Amino acid sequence: MAVRHAGQPLPPMSDTTSMFSAYPILLSGVFISMSQPLFSSSTARRMSRRGVVLGGAIAGVTTALGLAARPSEASFTDRQRARDAANDARILNGALFYEHEAIWAYGAAAPALSDTAVGQAVLALALKNQADHMEHRDTLITVIQQLGGTPIGAEDSYDISAYIERGDGNLDSDVNIAKLALALEVDAAIAYAGEVAQLKTPALVTAGAGIGAVEASHATAIRAAFISLGVDIDYVPASIISGDTRNAWIIPV
Repeated sequence: MAVRHAGQPLPPMSDTTSMFSAYPILLSGVFISMSQPLFSSSTARRMSRRGVVLGGAIAGVTTALGLAARPSEASFTDRQRARDAANDARILNGALFYEHEAIWAYGAAAPALSDTAVGQAVLALALKNQADHMEHRDTLITVIQQLGGTPIGAEDSYDISAYIERGDGNLDSDVNIAKLALALEVDAAIAYAGEVAQLKTPALVTAGAGIGAVEASHATAIRAAFISLGVDIDYVPASIISGDTRNAWIIPV
């Protein structure tokens, strides 16, 4: 699979190998394999604050798709349901690709953080965010399989040079790593908001919107960390998070 350049406009949903490309982090000469996350999946599940909610979303999707022991909604033919399932699996595979990137991103950034109080504070927040992305990944894999699709795997590394060139963050200091993470989380929230409307299954629209809200909360948490360091910014700089308000949410280098 070809390496994507982060920071490029979000691709159309027909390109399932490049959608939701918001989260890569590349250390100079350092590649972190997805086979070695910062902590185990079991730890991620314990850390997740939304396991029950996401579990309920899976159950709702199962029922809505007629995968549980009850009839499908009479307004849909079997052919329509099959088309809808294929559409949703395609979109969710794009979201899964993005979640793989997110997990890799935090894992790749961690070794560049210092042992100072600031560096360790950024690391603690990164671990919490990564745990959420692991929960999202596991949920998406389950639902894609229920839809009859094949979940995509993770790549070995990703390229975030466009973010660095644009001044959205960098890997040369604890503060700039946090700025980079903020930009990636903002783009993640924007991506989810723009794509969940294309899902056909109502339960999936609800779950996707919920995940997008978590990405926005990640961005807010990072901004709160900057405020705690004395940076004079608002926790929530705009009434919505979108492409039009992106520059208000990020903190340039």
